Amino acid sequence: MGALRKAAFALASAAAAAVLAVAGFVWADTAYPPPLPTRMTVSAEVVDRDGALLRAFATPDGRWRLAVDLDQVDTRFIDMLIAYEDKRFWDHKGIDPLALLRAAGQFAGNGRIVSGGSTLSMQLARLIEPRQSRSFGAKFRQIFRAVQIERRLSKDEILERYLTLAPYGGNLEGIRAASLAYFGKEPRRLSLSESALLVALPQLPERRRPDRSPQGAEKARARVLARMASAGIVDHLEAERAAAEEPAALRRPLPALAAHAAYAALRNTPSKMRHRLTIRKRVQEGLETVAREAAARLGPRLSVAMVLADSRTGEILGAVGSADFFDAGRSGWIDMTRIVRSPGSTLKPFIYGLAIEEGLVAQETIIADRPADFAGYRPRNFDMSYQGDVTVRQALQLSLNVPAISLLDAVGPARLTARFRQAGVDLQLPRGEAPGLAIGLGGAGVSLRDLVQLYTGLANGGRARALRDGSEPDGAVRPDGVGTVLSEAATWQVADMLAGVKPPEGVAPRGIAYKTGTSYGYRDAWSVGFDGRYVLGVWVGRPDAGTAPGLSGYVSAAPILFAAFAKSGLAAVALPGAPPGTFKPTRDQLPVTMHRFARGSDGLIAIKPTEPAPRIVFPPEGAHIDLGAATASGASPLVLKLQGGRAPFRWLANGKPLAELVRRRTATWMPDGAGTSTLTVIDAAGRAASVKVFVE
Repeated sequence: MGALRKAAFALASAAAAAVLAVAGFVWADTAYPPPLPTRMTVSAEVVDRDGALLRAFATPDGRWRLAVDLDQVDTRFIDMLIAYEDKRFWDHKGIDPLALLRAAGQFAGNGRIVSGGSTLSMQLARLIEPRQSRSFGAKFRQIFRAVQIERRLSKDEILERYLTLAPYGGNLEGIRAASLAYFGKEPRRLSLSESALLVALPQLPERRRPDRSPQGAEKARARVLARMASAGIVDHLEAERAAAEEPAALRRPLPALAAHAAYAALRNTPSKMRHRLTIRKRVQEGLETVAREAAARLGPRLSVAMVLADSRTGEILGAVGSADFFDAGRSGWIDMTRIVRSPGSTLKPFIYGLAIEEGLVAQETIIADRPADFAGYRPRNFDMSYQGDVTVRQALQLSLNVPAISLLDAVGPARLTARFRQAGVDLQLPRGEAPGLAIGLGGAGVSLRDLVQLYTGLANGGRARALRDGSEPDGAVRPDGVGTVLSEAATWQVADMLAGVKPPEGVAPRGIAYKTGTSYGYRDAWSVGFDGRYVLGVWVGRPDAGTAPGLSGYVSAAPILFAAFAKSGLAAVALPGAPPGTFKPTRDQLPVTMHRFARGSDGLIAIKPTEPAPRIVFPPEGAHIDLGAATASGASPLVLKLQGGRAPFRWLANGKPLAELVRRRTATWMPDGAGTSTLTVIDAAGRAASVKVFVE
């Protein structure tokens, strides 16, 4: 009986002790919670449109510590880490009694610590609360913290925090920073050899750094591989091959692309730790390489800026603000894509487009390139020579100044700048000064970004897109922001002319339309080109606006344009075909009033039409025509009717002339088959109207 009472008393005492222990732990757990911030201090990241790292910034304490998710890490690395460091990780609650007993036995038998018996939870506890010594008290505190951590975090969260904070040598912390620095890749792409090295590094990071202690790194990696082979996690032959590989012998810098856009993103939204840009990493790498190599050829103090955008969306896929962000000699910290400079002749295509849109000229219209006086303004060509009579097409392709100013004088500078404002771009003029003819030759200010925005209209059927790169504050740029700069027909005519500009010598053709420009005093060289989707603008010059003798758009900037397009990795997109109702008439097909454009001093005046523009009234837009009824025996061809316009008129069906010029406002057409057809009429002033009909 006495023995039973003693056993019961012992059991009750044990139960009471257990209750007290649990109560004590609960009290201690509440009174002394672990330092687990809901948001770890990590490096700010700037990533591209697909999530690839463009640039990272060190933490305030100078560490490279990149946030990591488990799905960003190779699964075999995770398996190896757990097998090597904490094989019962998924089962224990923070401590592994078997591992602790093994460590204690090894300590007793060897008189020194052979293995610590620490779980990954205990190691995380040490990382978030570094111990001051390797005492038993510090170990018990670590065990307590590990249990606390397990009560608050899931196993995946524990792994993610460990892989974010683990030391990998120097100021590298976390698997992503280590993988990028030692192997130049994200941890999802680690090889077996690389995974083994990164499993071993956190235990003795300074002694095993592959860039400073390659032998120590090789031995540690071999131990990990041997244990993995013994545990059956990897094949023995595979482990032997991995052990035979040379370990990484250098530490690479972390990606440092798109400096200006990255700093702008941090400046505009400093609270965010991950900034996603519209930039595409491969494109950005290509553009920066071209800019760096071009600047080296151009010489000191000259820099290069580029913007490559998708004309359909306005998204910037690559932006280079300077040839080298850290080059003080070139003022590399200045983002030259945003600095307002003289655009030279790069605005001329819009002058020609507006003149074509208003029916003043066509591509084959003759225009004079001779000395001229525009109320005291006397433009001269870049080479100080004159070509005499040329076609409008030749005048634009040769970038002749007098023809461009003649057309600008006819359409009006205010009308041109109004079109620019519709596209979201305001030219910078001297305070209080109205737009004058000089804007046609660069007598106004515009940034490279704004110039590319204007050219998105030429690549996008006349509708410009507001540019954005993702660094802007939320709501600063409307994704659907568009504006019409030219009509679709005039846009195609301009693009067709620019597509015929000869590429620079020694440059492979690309199938792009492009224009160059040089500002007064050889301060800025420009080249802007586009295909059926992408627009690329290039600026070359001195950031301090100093003169650079010999600098020109064709010689200095155009070769960079073609090289950057080639290096971007983007597949060329063919320029679009002529829109319905638009064609390129030969000189013989031109209305008499469009044979020649001239000013009053030449005896010929370009008179703007006063009649309403032509309008097809029959058949109406979208009409369905019964082919059988129209072509039955004895039936007459379909009668076409129009209102307005100036005679004579030329009718076209699907871009092909129906007959000679006619002065009447009626014509006839015999459909030659079923399907959709586009009927177009062009009057003597070059104005056109079109309807689309369906022949059945």
